[in-house]
Amino acid sequence: MTAQEKDSELTDMHWMVQMLQTVDVGLVVLDSDNKILLWNSFMENHSGIRSSQALGNNLYQLFPYLPQAWLQRKLDATFKLGSPAYSTWEQRPRLFDFKSYRPLTGGSELMYQNLTLMPLQGADSTTAQVCLLVYDVTENAISKLQLEAANQELARLSRTDRLTELLNRGYWEECLNQEFLREQRSGGESSLIIFDIDHFKPVNDTYGHQAGDEVIRRVAQLLKSTARETDFAGRYGGEEFVLLLPDTPAEGALGVAERLRKTLESTQVEYEDLTLQVTISLGVSVFSPDLVSASQWLERADQALYQAKNSGRNQARLWQNQKK
Repeated sequence: MTAQEKDSELTDMHWMVQMLQTVDVGLVVLDSDNKILLWNSFMENHSGIRSSQALGNNLYQLFPYLPQAWLQRKLDATFKLGSPAYSTWEQRPRLFDFKSYRPLTGGSELMYQNLTLMPLQGADSTTAQVCLLVYDVTENAISKLQLEAANQELARLSRTDRLTELLNRGYWEECLNQEFLREQRSGGESSLIIFDIDHFKPVNDTYGHQAGDEVIRRVAQLLKSTARETDFAGRYGGEEFVLLLPDTPAEGALGVAERLRKTLESTQVEYEDLTLQVTISLGVSVFSPDLVSASQWLERADQALYQAKNSGRNQARLWQNQKK
């Protein structure tokens, strides 16, 4: 090799080393014993560990918090198969607990990372080392997470009543239809309750709509605290509310209705300098095989509600077939 060729080779090596050190990607080369053979500037800057401190050390001893079982499986597979392995931030948010230096993002204290394990083959075509590439994808990850959160919030708002944060009428009816179809298939016992606030119009007329809204919010809070996680509580419109109780027979549904009625009867609604007390009337309907639609199921509960109101209000009634 001539002197000129040696100089050219040294120049090429200088460029390569400079590139490896300045590239905005973490580069870690490991041998089969997990000893570090290369530790570039990205890794130095984010870990605080200089190359001279990292080289020759075992990766797991240097970073005891690493998920060793998971990472070792990927390293072993890369050494054995000689093919790359990958991991995205969605599968595992990060490998190294590096702080995020994305001040404009401001959405994460730690860096989100994509990982690539690249086999490095020796002269005999076997994998002698593995290069671990660490990509900082914090901005993309935060953007995607924020978009997903925004979409979830829009979806929540689309099915939620704004005043009470109960299910709105449209979404609650979808739930009712699904439960009706489920009951038709399984032949189970589910119930629904519909109720409204007794003499609500005088509250609005006497104290104003804001006082009326406070009464509605308070009733909604009590309804939510009464409902189980598997129940569907909704505002059906105005001062009217609904509660769908999956896998609940008549006795259980009447118990829920009565508990809700008594709780509200003994509750005082505070609004500014006012103390208001209201009662509710409730209608209960249990799923029956002779029902032809979800709307008929709801209509029966509504008929029971009117029976409760016509009988003096502040009570719960169960729908019964009057033709029997």
